[in-house]
Amino acid sequence: MKIKFLITLLALLFTVNTVSAQVLKSNAITKRIPAGTKFSIKLLDPISTQNSNEGDYFSAVLINDEKTPTNVILPAGSMIRGSIQKAVPNKCFSRGGILYVDFDHIVTPNGRQLPLNMIISGKVNLAADGGVYINKGYGEALQNNWDKTVDITVNSTEFGMDIGEDVLFSTARIITVPICAIGGAVGGGLYWLGDSVVDMFRKGQPVEFSQDEVLTVILTAPIDVPIN
Repeated sequence: MKIKFLITLLALLFTVNTVSAQVLKSNAITKRIPAGTKFSIKLLDPISTQNSNEGDYFSAVLINDEKTPTNVILPAGSMIRGSIQKAVPNKCFSRGGILYVDFDHIVTPNGRQLPLNMIISGKVNLAADGGVYINKGYGEALQNNWDKTVDITVNSTEFGMDIGEDVLFSTARIITVPICAIGGAVGGGLYWLGDSVVDMFRKGQPVEFSQDEVLTVILTAPIDVPIN
């Protein structure tokens, strides 16, 4: 008799919970913010490859309302929580720092915590594994030095042409242009060689975001925000 009573009671409780869950589910109203949506957020804590460590937490706030024509889905000031996954410091050979951040969740107006999948966009570069960086390393430094060398040579050649226009005989260009071009090539080559040697010992740029800095972030997965 007691066993039958317990079975009946458990069945009744299960039915009540199922019905309640269905009622709650049917009453829930959400608005979807699609992947690819850009947010502007303001950091409340500084983060960088120099001073941040794996596991450190940081906070940010949404700057602008995220809304539809009829609803404010996420108001400005909504709190965003995140953490540092890894911070690779900048090193010699012009190797820049790489910062890996995880945006954990955003707090809705009714206190719910919604998981976030976002990446930082804007002034930084995004690596294939999700890290953000300013410069890659020695190869990039060599390319930048070469670009400056080319600029020096071109500017010197143009200078020689301008000088030729200012003298009485335009045939003077035959002399001024080659001299300036050769001088620019030699000067640019010496610059490339010297700065390339220096870049072996020079550290790359760290990734640094200061407190109150405004960042642009992009959703990589949609979020459904309850509005009731």
